[in-house]
Amino acid sequence: MLTGSCHCGQSSWALEGDPGSVTACNCTLCRRYGALWAYDYEGERIAVSGPTSSYRRPAKDDPSLEILFCPTCAGVLAWRGLRPRADGRRRMAVNIRLAPPEAVAHLPIRQFDGLDTFDESPSTGRCVRDLWA
Repeated sequence: MLTGSCHCGQSSWALEGDPGSVTACNCTLCRRYGALWAYDYEGERIAVSGPTSSYRRPAKDDPSLEILFCPTCAGVLAWRGLRPRADGRRRMAVNIRLAPPEAVAHLPIRQFDGLDTFDESPSTGRCVRDLWA
């Protein structure tokens, strides 16, 4: 199990199983937060615990997701989809930058263009450890 917590330690997440590759997105939110996302579904392999506050883009009439953060230290924990899928599952991602470095250093990074094309970029072969070198 992979775990991560905010800076003050009041809020945390857990992800069961292999997170696979993680995503670096350049959308207007993700590039500002500097998050790296690992995905699954709320109540399945992902669990968030402790107090959280949420942020939804105010300029969107019908936002598709919300950002969950610690109300004390403002650490960005996760994002959660606001519209369940047809099967009732709710997509979610946790910010793996909140995990211990040695637990996530080996994870490959996928680049996603969330700003313009909504396409995944070709792999650069970089892993999380490459960001901390």
